[in-house]
Amino acid sequence: MSKTMKDYVAAANEAVSTFSPKEVFEKVQSGEAAILDVREQGELSDDGAIKDALHIPRGILEPSADADAKPNDELLGMKTAGTPIYVLCASGARALLAAKTLSEMGYNSAVIKGGLKGWTDEGLPVA
Repeated sequence: MSKTMKDYVAAANEAVSTFSPKEVFEKVQSGEAAILDVREQGELSDDGAIKDALHIPRGILEPSADADAKPNDELLGMKTAGTPIYVLCASGARALLAAKTLSEMGYNSAVIKGGLKGWTDEGLPVA
């Protein structure tokens, strides 16, 4: 039987920790963590972005996170330092898949519950 997107998201949900936007905001404000936004550029333009978040679209995450590919140096630096990376998308599915992938690649990753919608619903800042 072949897998569906729903199957992949369900498996990622079981494997990845999820934190509330307010918890993540506090950790980022104190310098304990970073946010990775995996939404597409158009979404950032349309819906806004979280200040100082790293932006890597979900579609190019693996090569950006792999030291043997064409990596994103900032992301690799977070891996080396063991910095917790809280992943965000519009509502959560892509972030779950991205956080699971990053975890499998050796990163300390988790998901921001509810994505950008959860973030803004809690009244947290977006640029």
